[in-house]
Amino acid sequence: MRHSFIKSRPKKLISSELRLVLSFFSVTLFMLLSTYGFLAYKTYAFGSSVKRYQMQTETLKVALDEMDVKISFIEKEASTSEKVFTANTVLKESIKNLFDLVPERITLSQAQLEKNALVLYGVTPNKEIYEFMLQAPLRSIFHRTYSSFYPLENGWYRFVSTNYLDDEDL
Repeated sequence: MRHSFIKSRPKKLISSELRLVLSFFSVTLFMLLSTYGFLAYKTYAFGSSVKRYQMQTETLKVALDEMDVKISFIEKEASTSEKVFTANTVLKESIKNLFDLVPERITLSQAQLEKNALVLYGVTPNKEIYEFMLQAPLRSIFHRTYSSFYPLENGWYRFVSTNYLDDEDL
């Protein structure tokens, strides 16, 4: 006995509508999980980049501090070099002035220049030429001047002139 006008269909456990809903949910779930995975990877990559940049920053700070130390050392060396150059220029001019101060008739054999003293060794025809032509200018420059004479066989004199500056003027 048949009471239906249509043929009965077998019942399925999962209907086509339920399959459609489940496929949409699975696609949505897949998209959410893949977005979460992508964001987790980007967060990890960003964190490692931040750590790498922090390490680079620390390395650069250390290098910058080392460069600052080197720059200050170079500046000190340049200052010292400038002082030495100035002192050498002054010494050169002083030596030139000293040799310009010595008259032609007096011959110097040795000159010792110290911080606050000048010692001259030389030969002069007589004591008067030495006293008027060399000792007088030396006395105007130095505070204390001492001279010793030693006669030579030819009538000339060997002399040693020691001249001092007092420390208060240095």
